[in-house]
Amino acid sequence: MTDIIKHECGIAVIRLLKPLDYYYQKYGSWQYGLDKLYLLMEKQHNRGQEGAGLGAVKLEASPGNEYIFRERAVGSGAIADIFSKVHSSFRQFSEEQLKDIDFVKSAVPFASELFIGHLRYSTTGKSGLTYVHPLLRRNNWASRSLALAGNFNMTNVDEMFHQLIEEGQHPREFADTFVMLESIGHYLDREVQYQYDHLQESHLSGQRLSHQIEEKLDIPFLLKRASKIWDGGYALCGLIGSGDAFALRDPWGIRSAFYYYDDEVAVVASERPVIQTAFNLKKEEVHELQPGEAFVVKRNGSISLHQIQAKKEKITPCSFERIYFSRGSDYDIYRERKKLGELLVPKIIDTIDDDFENTVFSFIPNTAEVAYYGMQQGLEDHFNHQKAQVILEKRDSLSKEEIDCILSKRVRSEKVAIKDIKLRTFIAQGNARNDLAAHVYDVTYGSLRRGVDNLVIIDDSIVRGTTLKQSIIKILDRLDPKKIVIVSSSPQIRYPDCYGIDMSRMSEFIAFKAAIELLKERGLQHIIEAVYKKSVAQKDKNKEEIINHVKEIYAPFSDEEISAKIAQMLTSKDIKAEVQIVFQSIEDLHKACPDNNGDWYFSGNYPTPGGNRLVNSAFINYIEGHENIPRQYALNFNKTKND
Repeated sequence: MTDIIKHECGIAVIRLLKPLDYYYQKYGSWQYGLDKLYLLMEKQHNRGQEGAGLGAVKLEASPGNEYIFRERAVGSGAIADIFSKVHSSFRQFSEEQLKDIDFVKSAVPFASELFIGHLRYSTTGKSGLTYVHPLLRRNNWASRSLALAGNFNMTNVDEMFHQLIEEGQHPREFADTFVMLESIGHYLDREVQYQYDHLQESHLSGQRLSHQIEEKLDIPFLLKRASKIWDGGYALCGLIGSGDAFALRDPWGIRSAFYYYDDEVAVVASERPVIQTAFNLKKEEVHELQPGEAFVVKRNGSISLHQIQAKKEKITPCSFERIYFSRGSDYDIYRERKKLGELLVPKIIDTIDDDFENTVFSFIPNTAEVAYYGMQQGLEDHFNHQKAQVILEKRDSLSKEEIDCILSKRVRSEKVAIKDIKLRTFIAQGNARNDLAAHVYDVTYGSLRRGVDNLVIIDDSIVRGTTLKQSIIKILDRLDPKKIVIVSSSPQIRYPDCYGIDMSRMSEFIAFKAAIELLKERGLQHIIEAVYKKSVAQKDKNKEEIINHVKEIYAPFSDEEISAKIAQMLTSKDIKAEVQIVFQSIEDLHKACPDNNGDWYFSGNYPTPGGNRLVNSAFINYIEGHENIPRQYALNFNKTKND
């Protein structure tokens, strides 16, 4: 992806199902769980580079000793920082003490059986250590203490916020992260109180009473009550101080989560291949958490799955997971990305007029590489079919030398674009900064015949088009191709995301800007005004009643017209080559990724009612010039402004 977008987050949970001395005897270290957590987090490093955090719970901490631990850091090196701090805490103990498992269990921080890890990317404008997960809700009752981490964004934070107020609470933050923590924490408190009231008749007291409450905690029940009105995409995990753990996925299946367990360990992570790699597993051994389902591990080690919220009739897992976000080493994702490239072949052939002899094919490194292999395979199949036809049609007149010549022809592929070092553009100002940005990529000189060859180069998606305009098209033009064809393996991104990807402002999308320009050029500005009025008229409606009228901005134009306008907008006056841009169709996206059909950023078909509410708000903010307001405050801002 040339325009880097912040996205998703990564989660990891590990529960050791044996005593620490078991891992010390078998694997030579009581840090087995901590080491595996490090692997799971590093393998998901791409999912969050603004911060990282880990939490841990000791199962048998005696009163007077800490039982819940947390370490967090910000920055791209956060994973290394937090694990360095954890290991530094071990240095206060002697080598003999660290070999004494009983001492380790009682006195060493993070020598735990239960771990939670998180990689964070901010998608709401909020950053800093305060917002790095896991968030903690501490209490002297272990069963009321909660560590929470997740990959989520909620579209109805205001409703969730007011629900807490109606329950008698005084929330200190409006951000969805804190609202979810307080929501689950509130129902955890109520569940503990319920068990306490019912156990009083048993005449238990002290630690015996606490342990009975901990055993009877009904995690699925409290999750059902807490998540009843949630609207958004989420893969959420939590640790309770008494030793229970859970992971919960949204009922639309928007965000992803996978799990594995055996007699030694239970684990949850955002992606399947990271679990496979960390524990050396086969694909079929790792299972996907189903929409609306929770994976629960009780303090006693029992594991169960529960349907917390009913699975929605139309399941819409995020297709961007397949196109870009998830690791390409996943078995299914690798095949799907290849298919995305292959399905573009007919469009590509049209753009080059079937001229294979004078066309070079390449990709924009590095995330488009797998789609490039699929494109290359599809091109070769097409080219081989052409060669076979020629041989069949002229088989009686062809000499061996002519047949050899036909068979020797290949699709011409080169590594044309090279991702160069990360230049420190902050040292320059104005035009000088733009000039440095133009050199983030470099080209392989001599890979094209100047003035003769076309160049087809594939990217996985085009969001803003900024890097294409400022850097890639300029450097490709240095090779003097006749035509530059930029191919996107994803469709045109037209609408904001509201489920955890940093694509919330209408003005960020080159497809939207192209449609606006076309409306103005063709004297159709009244459509913009009409969509604005319809959007404003809906603001006070319930989210279930809101319609996505922003679709009307695109309605007058074909995909090809918008693509042509995008190409024009991204081509500077100094570019000599003809520039054309080809996008994947939504239909072919679904063919390539049949099980991940969440396409709202392309189609505007949001899976939850809150999605239409957020696109409505985003368009109003665009027209009124309020796009810099963090989106979790946008709805309240608009309401207050009009009140």
